[in-house]
Amino acid sequence: QVQLVESGGGLVQAGGSLNLSCVSSGRTFSAYSMAWFRQAPGKEREFVSSISWSGGSSYYADSVKGRFTVSRDNAKSTLFLQMNSLKPEDTAIYYCAATENYYYTVPHEYQYWGQGTQVTVSS
Repeated sequence: QVQLVESGGGLVQAGGSLNLSCVSSGRTFSAYSMAWFRQAPGKEREFVSSISWSGGSSYYADSVKGRFTVSRDNAKSTLFLQMNSLKPEDTAIYYCAATENYYYTVPHEYQYWGQGTQVTVSS
């Protein structure tokens, strides 16, 4: 079992930046591939980014490529998402997720989820 707690969300103007964190507890963090998903009101949960257990490989949704950067610090059991050049359409609840498998881009492949952190981007 692993427990995930996100932080770092907030209200920011368009063009601004936020850095989300997700702290893991329980089983060894480096045993899991990790991902960020987001869900806006009235919409389905969508993939943002994922990263391999070592941090050596990652995927990004086309909508965030070039603006967001995923990273992890296995020594601190923490996942990060640096978000730059934020747009109003980035407004959503952001969730981190963990899987014992490959760093897939679909929610159903992830066994563990945090409670989410709200990101609001004003125009």
